[in-house]
Amino acid sequence: MSGVWVFRNGVVKLVENPPASAAAANNNAAAGGGGIRRKALLHTPSGEVVSSYASLERKLAALGWERYYSGLAAGGVGGGGMIQFHKRSSVDLISLPKDFTQFGSVHMYDIVVKNRDAFRVIDV
Repeated sequence: MSGVWVFRNGVVKLVENPPASAAAANNNAAAGGGGIRRKALLHTPSGEVVSSYASLERKLAALGWERYYSGLAAGGVGGGGMIQFHKRSSVDLISLPKDFTQFGSVHMYDIVVKNRDAFRVIDV
């Protein structure tokens, strides 16, 4: 997981894409600074990089994951904005932002941990 850890108001948070000024400061401090690396989710059996939720949902379905439809996940009462998947044989739940552009490395690593042999996070 790449990013910058920020401590603000007693809370530590990982900021995946730091502002340009923070990135520039980090690049200047690091020897041979290379900039921010983007991450991608790789489906290892097919060698395909996941580029949409439709593609991801097909791959997860093949592994036994089902789309979880609840009021919160479907954007009902209480807000949400999440897409969730669950496995009947497990208590695991994968929660993803509804907007694929907000799909980040934290979500990718969550999928990898719950499907170790099927996915991997790579630098692009």
